[in-house]
Amino acid sequence: MSDIKSLFKNPRVIIFLLLLLGSIVAIHPSYTPGEGVTTNLNFGLDLEGGSWLQIKLEGALAQIDANSGKLVSGIVEPIIGSPIEITKNSLDVGGSAEKSVTFTTSAAVSASQLESLGTVSVDKLSEGKTQVTISDTSKEYLIQTYLSKALDAEVVSISTENGITYEIRTAVTEQQLETLLEKVGASIHKNEDGTLAFKEGVSTETRDLTKEILSDKLNSLGLKDIPVRTVGEDYILIDFAGIDLATAKEIAEKPGKFEIRIQTTGNETQHVLYGDAIQSVGIPSFHDGQWHTSFTLNEEGARQLQKVALETGAIDNPDSHYLIMYLDEVEIYGAPLSYSAAEKLREGPIYSWEASTGTDEAAKTEATALQVHLRAGALPVNVKLVGSGHVDAGLGEQFKTAALITGLISLVAVAAVVYFKYKRPEILIPMVGTSFSEVIMILGVAAVIGWQLDLASIAGIIASIGTGIDHLVIITDEVLYEGKLPPTRVFKSRITKAFTIILGAASTNIIALSPLVVMGFGSLKGFAITTIIGVFIGVIFARPVYGVVIKELLHVDENGNASITE
Repeated sequence: MSDIKSLFKNPRVIIFLLLLLGSIVAIHPSYTPGEGVTTNLNFGLDLEGGSWLQIKLEGALAQIDANSGKLVSGIVEPIIGSPIEITKNSLDVGGSAEKSVTFTTSAAVSASQLESLGTVSVDKLSEGKTQVTISDTSKEYLIQTYLSKALDAEVVSISTENGITYEIRTAVTEQQLETLLEKVGASIHKNEDGTLAFKEGVSTETRDLTKEILSDKLNSLGLKDIPVRTVGEDYILIDFAGIDLATAKEIAEKPGKFEIRIQTTGNETQHVLYGDAIQSVGIPSFHDGQWHTSFTLNEEGARQLQKVALETGAIDNPDSHYLIMYLDEVEIYGAPLSYSAAEKLREGPIYSWEASTGTDEAAKTEATALQVHLRAGALPVNVKLVGSGHVDAGLGEQFKTAALITGLISLVAVAAVVYFKYKRPEILIPMVGTSFSEVIMILGVAAVIGWQLDLASIAGIIASIGTGIDHLVIITDEVLYEGKLPPTRVFKSRITKAFTIILGAASTNIIALSPLVVMGFGSLKGFAITTIIGVFIGVIFARPVYGVVIKELLHVDENGNASITE
C-alpha cells in the first residue's frame, strides 16, 4: 500500500493524472435523455453523416506575345470610335525609364475614357487633331486590362522563369483566347516544341488562396471545423458533417457579406458599399515602410465612397471618420483616410485603394488576412460543382459504433497477448491502463483543437495503441532482463537504454508521417495527425510514468531485493 501511495507523490504521475483529468473534462462525456451519450468531440463525414462537395476551379494560364502599339490601337479605337496613329512608344523598349505611349486622333477624347489604362494627358493640336499620352503603364498591364474587360474577369500577371504568365480567372478555352487576342494583334506564345503556352487551370497560389477563403467563409458562418481540402491542382473537396446536401450547396455558393462603413459621430457609422463593389484585390506588399493590401473599386463603388466621404465630413477631418470593414457583421479592419486620399476625393472618385497594417511581421500577417477577408465576398476564380454526395446519418452512426468496437477489440486482443507473455496482472494492468489513458488524452487534444475525427483518425488512434504497447514491452523486457529485477542503479540504466530505443522509433514514425501532414493527402492527414499526437503523448508523458509504476509495483529497492508479488 505504501508503494501505491508513493506513486501519487511522484511529479510525473501527478502531471500525467492532471492531463488525464483535463482530457476527460475537454471531452465532457454526458448523457442527455433522447440524445444518449454526447461529447465535445467533432466527428467527420464518415462518422457523423452529412454531405460532400467537389468543386473545380475554372481558369487558364497563358503566355502572350503582343505588340504594344497594336495593343493600344485595339483597345483605344473601340472606346473612342475612331482610328488612332501611334507617334511615340517606349513600352517595348527594354530598360527605358519612361514607360508611355503617345498617339493622335481626330476624335474628341477625354482623360476619363482611358483612365483605366494609366495616367492620361490630352492636348489639343491644330487641324482638329488630339494628342493623347498614356504614362505609368506597361505592355503587361495593357494585356491584363484588355483581357479583364473582354472576359469580365480578373487577370493576374505572374513572373516565371520563362517570362510573364497571365492567369485568367474564369473559364476560357484556347480557341476563345486566340480569337480575343487576334482582335488586338496579339497571340498565345509558342513554346520551343511548337505547342502553345496555354493550360486550363489556376496557379498553386490561387488554388491555396481559394481554399483559405472558403475556410474563412465557412468559419465565419459558425460551422464547426469544416474540412476544406485541395485535390490535385484544380479541385477542392469540402466535407459538411451533419449537413444535408441542399444546405451544403447553398452554404458553398453563398458569398460572405462584406461591407465598408464610415464613422460619422462617436460610435455611429454609415453604410458605404458592399463586397460586390470590390473589383479586384491585390497581393500584400511592403513599401513606404509599411505592409499594404490593395484593392480596386468599380465605378459605382468608387463614386459612392466619394459621395459618403463628402457627406460625412471625412474629407475635412479624416482622423475622426474611420473607414471600417466588416465580414458577416464582424469588424476586421478600421483606419482613417490618409490626408492625400481625402484631398483627391474632393476632385473625384478614387478607384485604387491601399489599406496599411503596420511594419512588423504581425502587420504582414494582418495584411494577408485582410486580403482573404476582402475576397470573401467572392472567390478569386469561378468555381464549378463537379461532384457531390450524401452520407446517411444512420450509416455514419454505424461507422462510429463499428470504430468503437474495433478499438475495444484491439485493446482486448493486445491485453490477451501481453498476459500470455508475462502472466502477471502487475504488468498487464499498468500496460493496458497506460494505453487506454493515451487514447483518452488523444481524444482530449482533438476536443480542445476542434479536430474532426474520421475513420482515418480512428485508424491512427488504433495504430497509436499498437505503437504504445510495443514501447511498453521494450521497457518491460529491459527491466526484467534474464527474468530478474535488477538493483535501482541497474534499473535506471536499463530504463535509459529502453528510452533510447523508444525515442529512435518515435522519431522515425514522426519523420515518416510528417509529409502527410504538410502535403495533406486527403483523409490520410487525419491518420498522420492522430498518430503523431499519440506518439508525442506516449513518449513525453505515458512511457516515463509506466517506468515509475513498474518500479513501484514490482518492488525494486536500492539493494536489488526485488520480487514479483501476487
